[in-house]
Amino acid sequence: MLKRIIYIFLLLISISTFGQRTNSSPYSFFGIGQEYSSQTVEQATMGGIGVSFSSIFHLNFINPAANSKLRFATFSAGLNVNDLKIKDNTGSQSSTSTSLSYINVGFPIGEKAGIAFGLRPNTSVGYSLLNVVNDSNGDPFEATRFFGSGGTNKIYGAFGITVAKNLDLGFEAEYVFGKTENNILSQRIDAQLGTRNNEITTIRGTGLKLGALYKKELANKLQMSIGAAVKLESNLKTNGTEYLYSTLIQANGFESPRDTIYQAGISGNLKNPLQTTLGVGFGKENKWFAGVDYEFRDALNIQGSLLTSSAGYSFENSNRVVFGGFYIPKINSISSYWDRVTYRAGVRFENTGLLVKGSSSDFTNVKDFGISFGLGLPLRDLSNLNIGVEYGKKGSTINNLIQENYFNFKLSLSLNDRWFVKRKID
Repeated sequence: MLKRIIYIFLLLISISTFGQRTNSSPYSFFGIGQEYSSQTVEQATMGGIGVSFSSIFHLNFINPAANSKLRFATFSAGLNVNDLKIKDNTGSQSSTSTSLSYINVGFPIGEKAGIAFGLRPNTSVGYSLLNVVNDSNGDPFEATRFFGSGGTNKIYGAFGITVAKNLDLGFEAEYVFGKTENNILSQRIDAQLGTRNNEITTIRGTGLKLGALYKKELANKLQMSIGAAVKLESNLKTNGTEYLYSTLIQANGFESPRDTIYQAGISGNLKNPLQTTLGVGFGKENKWFAGVDYEFRDALNIQGSLLTSSAGYSFENSNRVVFGGFYIPKINSISSYWDRVTYRAGVRFENTGLLVKGSSSDFTNVKDFGISFGLGLPLRDLSNLNIGVEYGKKGSTINNLIQENYFNFKLSLSLNDRWFVKRKID
């Protein structure tokens, strides 16, 4: 029994030595990682709405048509701190990770158009899963560790223009790039050497999104806005090398690779289907806004060779419903700073489209729920500091699966200025 414990202990140490992750979610095991939502901190703290919302001060990652409303040059950068607690039917553990959310620049072009570009994360891989097989006496005789790291990012450029009264159109083009590493390390009690299956993959691809925004003023300065964004079908190409080799797990936790059993080039393809976001909102300029977004897309399709491809999971159609908005007591208040603060809140219900097989032969769909709050703190020269919190739950312990309870702290700085304005001399 002591020998069995030592083997598993060495296996765990070897993983901690090699695996340095920026993401701790077990659900990043599937496909090319856990997908990031394209949202600014301002949008995220309203639950994630944005397809029907536009602002002269803030960028909009959801609907490129909203760039037409920019009236100030805007530099924006965001940060996310994730506190994650995962649990199953046997126990729980916690982790914390910090990541840069985005770096972007946007500015108006004349009085009817605007452009934005920047860098945003696309997916993230950072899982570490252990499976122990027991013999007929209940003693462990084989341990297998699944672990991975890496992810993809995107460089994008977006343009929006007013084409008619109350109507704006826009598009966003992106280039996705990155690298992931996936591993399966196995050790049997009666074998001196273990085996590692290692896959290093580079990912490349492009994407295109189209957007439209209709905004009309009703009675008593009430505004109605209707938005739509369609991300066209795209493909991400994966290429890399797969290695299978024997290894000796040493007492200090390091591995000593021995014989290469198999080595080959691999290639695959991730087909992203058409994704549509529709939304409607009502509000008053610089006072309040309330809206609802509905997003849906067909199932993701993974083709070719990917180490994380297996019969243990599949994809179905996904959808998301978001309610949110903001309120500003008095944007030009002189007597009270807190009257100029933007107060934001929102709630999100999501069916991720991921189906995972647990202890039974049935697949369980992974759902995600989140509620968020935030503040937009005005700074000098029309700039602002945005802070927010989000609490959510993803997955469940049904069918011996994993439930994530997460708490996100979000922070962004939005610097606004006037560019390309000709100075006047009296």
